[in-house]
Amino acid sequence: MTESYIQYKPIGVIHSEHTIAEETPIQPTYAKGCRGRAEIFPEYEEGLRDLEGFSHIYLIYHLHRSKSVKLTVKPFLQDIERGVFATRAPSRPNAIGLSIVELVSREGNILYLDDVDILDGTPLLDIKPYTAKFDRVETHRNGWQDEVDEETARRRGQRGYRG
Repeated sequence: MTESYIQYKPIGVIHSEHTIAEETPIQPTYAKGCRGRAEIFPEYEEGLRDLEGFSHIYLIYHLHRSKSVKLTVKPFLQDIERGVFATRAPSRPNAIGLSIVELVSREGNILYLDDVDILDGTPLLDIKPYTAKFDRVETHRNGWQDEVDEETARRRGQRGYRG
């Protein structure tokens, strides 16, 4: 198989109160009450039609501050090396991030969001609606994360966030 290249064009920009990576919660579950907004570029605004009928959306974005690719990393919740694909660490071969956030409201090309764990100025690649009909699954294995107690997860997950 030959190596190929894929190019994406941002559809907008994510704005949040988070400007320092080390003080940004690592997942939406640890970013409760963190407000943000997605500014969609005017040429994509029509694509937002009917989105306000969903309470939650997936934001797919470019991890533009990711500096290097590492195939093994120490995840925020543990001090043990793990394969990057068994984590949500940003130092991935393709710097793509994914978050499920609450869609609070929409005004034109602006989406107002809650539970935002994304750095301010992050390029937005795509939006997809979250729907329990298709996306909700009961898991029975959570890999190494089953080893982390909830108190430790919450403390480490909030990192330096002081909001």
